Amino acid sequence: MRISTAPAPFWLGMRLFVPVAISIAAYGVVWGVLAGQAGMSVIEVALMSGLVYAGASQFVVLEMWTPGQLPIVSIVVAAAIVNLRMLLMTATLRPLAGHLPLPRALAVMFLVSDEPWALTMGEVRKGRGSLAFLLGAGVLCWTSWMVSTLFGRVLGAVIDDPTRYGLDFAFTATFLALLLGMWKGRGDLVPWIAGALIAMVTARLVEGNWYIIAGGLGGSFAGAVFDHFAGRREARDVR
Repeated sequence: MRISTAPAPFWLGMRLFVPVAISIAAYGVVWGVLAGQAGMSVIEVALMSGLVYAGASQFVVLEMWTPGQLPIVSIVVAAAIVNLRMLLMTATLRPLAGHLPLPRALAVMFLVSDEPWALTMGEVRKGRGSLAFLLGAGVLCWTSWMVSTLFGRVLGAVIDDPTRYGLDFAFTATFLALLLGMWKGRGDLVPWIAGALIAMVTARLVEGNWYIIAGGLGGSFAGAVFDHFAGRREARDVR
């Protein structure tokens, strides 16, 4: 009997995710430092990273974090807008998880984020993607994010002057990097510009952090309208 020496899918997913986990850890340390500066305790950092587990929305929340008077509704709405893409991402994984009972499927989907999803879909296109592979990548991603954000929070407590290390620009730099990473073509300019303009106008007219929600909703709507008319134009050209 021939014994296969190939790694199990779970360990394969974890092993292939190691380079990505290193970059996530660097990103997580920055968030942890900024979280400490925003007034979050170590316990709050652990709970947010472990339960929310969404880097982009966690950076958004930092801008809205005011200890003692948290704008709960604004935070929940903003995080939901940022994470709407997860609905589409998890829907593409139905062929892998559709056979599971709903509670187990939801537990697996909790570990889905941009990087494990992209790696898993790449394996699916090669004909060898599996739920175990997704779990391996997802577990390492979650662990990397948890450990690095906590490390950053502790590290931030010993930094007396964040501007000395350029950490005051870390939030802006991180979002610029995320934005460039999401660039797919000139069509992205419409929702980006619309969202930015709406956010700036809202920030001037409305007190608080509602500009984040307004910009997210406005940019999403502008993108949907643009895609609709672009699709109709392509359909006419085909005819």
